Parts: sequence; structure tokens; C-alpha cells
Amino acid sequence: MTESIFSAEYAERRALVPRGLPLVVVMQGHSDAGGVVEQLEEYFWQRCAPEEVLRFNSDLLLDYRARRPIITFDEDHLVDYAPEELTLSLAHDELGGAFLLLSGYEPDFRWDEFIDTVLLLVHEFEVSVTVWTHAIPMPVPHTRPISMTVSGSRDELIEARSVWRPKTKLSASAGHVLEYRLHSLGEEVVGLALLVPHYLANTEYPAALSAALDGLMEATGLILATDEVREQTRLFHAQVDSQIAESEESLEMVRTLERRYDAYMEDRTVRSPLIGEDGTIPTAEQLGSELERFLAERQRDANDGGRPES
Repeated sequence: MTESIFSAEYAERRALVPRGLPLVVVMQGHSDAGGVVEQLEEYFWQRCAPEEVLRFNSDLLLDYRARRPIITFDEDHLVDYAPEELTLSLAHDELGGAFLLLSGYEPDFRWDEFIDTVLLLVHEFEVSVTVWTHAIPMPVPHTRPISMTVSGSRDELIEARSVWRPKTKLSASAGHVLEYRLHSLGEEVVGLALLVPHYLANTEYPAALSAALDGLMEATGLILATDEVREQTRLFHAQVDSQIAESEESLEMVRTLERRYDAYMEDRTVRSPLIGEDGTIPTAEQLGSELERFLAERQRDANDGGRPES
């Protein structure tokens, strides 16, 4: 008897999932400079109220010896066993917009079966666009906006956002193969590879989370709160600047990276109208304020019989 790739399915929830939603893929296990994927997963589970629709079978997909689950020894007994999970959930953004979230570990085994299953789910739920994110360490300064390499089927997003377009061979992840398969089938898919300062790659870097959220919003149309993350970024940068200021060698390294970055970026940046000078898109609060202003103007025009103000 063939063991199911799912360890839990919620048929009623699955049947009620709206069709045509975006799918956000957040799988840990591949390159994660700055802890971007880990931060993204924590952000979504804290802020977007995911409701599990199905859970993949870890006994089939996970190498327990390579990634051992955590358990707590409390004086004389064991508690809080926390096995790794990979789930598909229905989540909601700041304005209540629904999206699908595939989150958890990157499978170690049965990639073809796993990816075939995800492709079937994309078809079943008529997914509008699949977006996944990872991050790689690069010789770039923290004093400049985080750049990214964009891949997939969205030419306008690639043109607006992708600043580094190499041709190179690399070790594939499940996310890469999923993107490849989706693109081959003519499905809408976007891969966001963030370029994180190499000297901050082993830290939990909030600027990388902020950049990832911006990219996800632009690719999906979701509205995700970023004000708290931006404040964490400001405080983190202040600490980094203070530490770097104590070493002339570190200061010179950052200055050199800035010169190289600025020379590379000169005349290369073609931005979307939504992207600000600092490389970000408006926050949920800013978009909400703009929407309120627009609606107020529409109401005023309606009260005036549609006549423009003199």
C-alpha cells in the first residue's frame, strides 16, 4: 500500500479555499542569508492567521538525521516535542485579502512527487501566481537598499526589480525546481533572490525581511504591514554603523563596497512607479491613507455633480 504524501487533510477547509489566489512559498533549508526565510515564516504565522488546509508527510519527505526536531528535557522528563512541519494554509493580509501559504521545511526526499503534488494543488486552486523567496550573501553594503535577482514569468517585474542577471550553474533547491516546472507549464511564477551583505549573512537581518515583503507585495498585490520591520531595520543599522565606526578597516571595506555598488547601479535602475527612491514600495498604512484620500475626493466630486473643482 502506497503511503500518502499528506499526513493530514482538512476536506471542508480545502473545499472552501477561494480559487484564483496567489501562492507564497516559504521553505527553509536552502540558502537563507540574513535569515530571510525564517523571518518570513515567523512573520506570516504571527500576522496573517494561517489556517492549515493540509500537511505533508514528514516521514516521507524529511531526513530526520540531517535536521533533527527539537525536544526539551525538563529536569527529569521530556516535554515540548516540536517536529518539523510542511503545510499548505489559507492566510490573509492586512486588508483581509486571502492567499495560500506553503511553509515549513524544504523536502529532503521525493522531490518529484512533492513538486508534482504542488503542481496539482496549483491547478486545483487555480493559483494566480506562485512566488518564492530566498537570499544569498553578496559583496554589497548595508548602507544601500537591498537589491534582488528576479526570475520567472513576470517580465515587467524582472525589468523593474532585477539588478543582477548572471548566467551561472548552481545547486538547485526544491524552490528552483518548482519554479522551473511552473514556468515550463506556462503558469505565472516569480522567484525573488535577495542580495544580502555578506558580512551580515549570518545574522537575522530585518532589512532583508523588509525587502522580501516589498517584493512579495509587488508580485502578488497583497498588502503586508512593514512599519515595525522598518523600525527594526533602522535600529539594527544604527548598531551596525556604531560597530563599524570602531574599526578603520571595516569603514574602508564599507566605503569600497559603496563605490562598487554605486558604479554598478549607475544607469541600470528602471523602477516601477510604485517604488520609492529608497527601493521600497508604500506601506499598508500609506496605501490606506491614499485610498481614503481617493475615496474622499470621489465622494466630493459625486456631491458636486461630478464637476471638477475650480
